Amino acid sequence: MSALASSLDGGFTIHATRSGSLSEMAQRLVIQRYAQRGYLRMPWSSATEPQLLTLSASGAGGTLGTLGVRLDSEQGLKADEAFAEEMRVLRAQGLRLCEFTQLALEHGITSVNVLAGLFHAAHLYAHQVNEVELLVIEVNPRHVAYYRRMLGFTIASEQRMNPRVQAPAVLMCLDLAYAQQQIDSLGGARNAGLTRSLYPHFFGPDEQAGLLDKLYSQLEAQALQAA
Repeated sequence: MSALASSLDGGFTIHATRSGSLSEMAQRLVIQRYAQRGYLRMPWSSATEPQLLTLSASGAGGTLGTLGVRLDSEQGLKADEAFAEEMRVLRAQGLRLCEFTQLALEHGITSVNVLAGLFHAAHLYAHQVNEVELLVIEVNPRHVAYYRRMLGFTIASEQRMNPRVQAPAVLMCLDLAYAQQQIDSLGGARNAGLTRSLYPHFFGPDEQAGLLDKLYSQLEAQALQAA
């Protein structure tokens, strides 16, 4: 399988998948990292959940990080379990929703480029491929300030217990049109000194175009295999 994107320094590549060995490695990483934080985490199977796409960043030593993108559907989103009323209000606005979920980085991975690469690929899949307007995430309260400062998320709920991981959570939202504006303005400017934003570590315009083309190709190939 060809990579969606490679980092500028060759340190990692990004793949999109719904099944297979990369998906299984991503599952193992999520379970391991959640357990280390004391969270409950049941394994997922994207083969039985077609609305979930798994993105994996891989290096010479294996999987470096993973992030899931779940599109809204008649089955709803996982955020509905803890934040049903808030999600009802968002849908009442006629917004097309998705959620990013199951973010995990391998222990010791500190590169912001890995995190930014995963978020950029996920953004393209949600906003460009599926025309999603609003992203929701469930965040541990201690990480709220980071998501507000670094990506521009807003708080959409009070803190409450997330029953899936048995830990406190806050619902946060991100306007993906706003995120695209930030990417267009700052993407690729890794040495801009803008430490209070993750967007300079996203891919630049040429890299983004190539990433989107490869994403379409991978999704088409997977659809043909599943047919």
